[in-house]
Amino acid sequence: MMPVSMVGRVGELAELDRAWSVVASARRPAPTVAVITGAAGVGKSLLVAAAVDAFTPRPAVILSGAARVHGPAPYDWLAAVLTGRDTSRLALPPDALAWFAQQPTAPRERYAPGTLLRLAVRTVRLLIGAGPAVLVVEDLHALDPASINLVGELATVTDLPALLVVASRPAADAVVPELTHRALARLCGVRRAVRQHLGPLRPAEVAEVLTQVYEGTSPSDRLVTAVWRRTGGNPYTLTELLAAHAGDGPDALLRRLPGPRPPAASVDRASVVDPELTGREVEVLGCLVDGMSNKQVAKALGISVRTVTVHVSNLLRKTGSASRTEVALWAVRHRPPVPAPVDS
Repeated sequence: MMPVSMVGRVGELAELDRAWSVVASARRPAPTVAVITGAAGVGKSLLVAAAVDAFTPRPAVILSGAARVHGPAPYDWLAAVLTGRDTSRLALPPDALAWFAQQPTAPRERYAPGTLLRLAVRTVRLLIGAGPAVLVVEDLHALDPASINLVGELATVTDLPALLVVASRPAADAVVPELTHRALARLCGVRRAVRQHLGPLRPAEVAEVLTQVYEGTSPSDRLVTAVWRRTGGNPYTLTELLAAHAGDGPDALLRRLPGPRPPAASVDRASVVDPELTGREVEVLGCLVDGMSNKQVAKALGISVRTVTVHVSNLLRKTGSASRTEVALWAVRHRPPVPAPVDS
């Protein structure tokens, strides 16, 4: 049985597998690029993880990195790749390696930007070796300019034995939209590039998910329609909704879901009262809007993961939301002011 998270993504998985086969069987090393775009929560990271996990033969090397949510710095992607790796045998200037790794004791940058870029490409080459390798770039839309330039260079290195998999939100949702637009255009313009855009699940695919979750039952059309409308077919929102009601059967879930919402023009704004949130809840809410996991929120605010879980539960209850994504959307609509940090 297909994992729930991969429902509706069979074609994309097969296409990524074919791209890997090209790299793994190539007589002459050459990079292959796969670009996966889609809105937040649509399942880009899950798709990449599932694809890489199923690759045969297994990649000799997997290098993976993502943007830092707060305080981005030059070459964040490479810093993530270097974390925990023994680089003592790499034929590279130690000070440059320390700088790429963002070590606290690293000397200040003393190389010209072009030289740094060449050294960054060389670092990746040495880490890959003979390959074949998979390079995973998460959240291109949030990466720093130096990392984006590096990704673009890696895509055009003629003899790199690697599949470069890049996941990104659309350029319009990026930190710097124009920069991300140019980067995506450059990547998609590479010869034989694989281009995938993940959209929301269709009602039939939501029905397939519900069939898997509620084994031995066939979900009613009313339930499928209600769930699809509530989640918009967003896989992350759907997963959160089902997790929040894990103890309910399909009939109980249907009873808990609201009917169709009235048009915006018919809503009495005077009747919409914002819930009273504590200062800490507002801070956690801001982190959810940024797409952070509970672990990331805990690190950012200096509190425990368990405390974050309690705050998230309170936010769901107070805002009447069924998932983290829904409460984040609530925050965007209401935009409560973020107070100064307070003790938990």
